[in-house]
Amino acid sequence: MVSLMSDAKIRLYVDHPLGVGQTVPLERDQAHYLFSVMRLSVGAGVLLFNGRDGEWLAQVAEAGKRGGVVLCKTQTRPLQMPPDLWLVFAPIKKARTDFIVEKAAEMGAARIMPVQTRYTNADRIRQDRLQAHAVEAAEQCGGTYVPQVTDLMPLDKVLAEWPEGRQLMFCDEALAEGGNGDGFAARPGLDRATPPAPWAILIGPEGGFSPAEREKLRALPFAHPVRLGPRILRADTAAVAALTLWQQALGDWSGPAGAAR
Repeated sequence: MVSLMSDAKIRLYVDHPLGVGQTVPLERDQAHYLFSVMRLSVGAGVLLFNGRDGEWLAQVAEAGKRGGVVLCKTQTRPLQMPPDLWLVFAPIKKARTDFIVEKAAEMGAARIMPVQTRYTNADRIRQDRLQAHAVEAAEQCGGTYVPQVTDLMPLDKVLAEWPEGRQLMFCDEALAEGGNGDGFAARPGLDRATPPAPWAILIGPEGGFSPAEREKLRALPFAHPVRLGPRILRADTAAVAALTLWQQALGDWSGPAGAAR
């Protein structure tokens, strides 16, 4: 088992129950990756997770060009859920939208929600492709949970259906330009918040929020306008910066607030 564990370098997300003695059939793409690309053979070790049962060490029992079977041996890590944090963002160019989804999965967002705003350039997304990017990110970063990527929805509809009790960190680029002075820097503002509350982060499009959107957001009792420093950040940079600040202040990173979770 020690040798098997030391040989297990590859992590795969599977949509299948995991447990001692459980056999897991491999999809064609997974079999191709393991046996044709990575050259694994029967007896090799692989790490599996499904977002529910933690991470498991499994052994290849059958290897073929179009499929295969692995056998679960032992749990290596329990399920580790991320904080109750959503990332709500306006899609931008394809590669940079992919980047946002990947980094959100790596940094511990529980849900990733593309929204259409007044100045959003994209009028549609490939939800299945973005979900696959979230899966790949979780495989590579050692996560045991894969965030759900929702389909594109209008921002107005998302806000109209906003769940009670969830706070919103509204990253307002106007505050970086001086704004009207009624926002606060992200870290001090988050430090004043109550850690147990569920949260979301809202990142606008490349063209920023419209005046009507900004006015509506500022009027919402659960929305907290913040600035991410003295310069306007690109949307993908802003997403990473906001996730970092939130995780340090209220999430599962180091610090008293994170430890309280």
